[in-house]
Amino acid sequence: MVIVRLARGGSKKRPFYSINVCDSRCRRDGRFIERVGYYNPMAAGQAVRLSINTERLAFWQGNGAQLSETVARLVKEFKAAEAAKPAAEAAAE
Repeated sequence: MVIVRLARGGSKKRPFYSINVCDSRCRRDGRFIERVGYYNPMAAGQAVRLSINTERLAFWQGNGAQLSETVARLVKEFKAAEAAKPAAEAAAE
């Protein structure tokens, strides 16, 4: 089965996660098929905290890929932030 899950990177006490499409039998940080985004929980200032390629994610979901619980929560958060962005820009003008 193909699954979309997080792979941990970064240094000790400074995590950085890649959102990867991989076979469910592979290890967490092992081989993956495609990287569709990243999550940086330690982002500060102007640094981007969450980035997801929604087109590629939709492609993989259409082909039967399952999202892990954490990735599903992050995707929901990302879509809410993207929906709020045009409204915030319109209010600023």
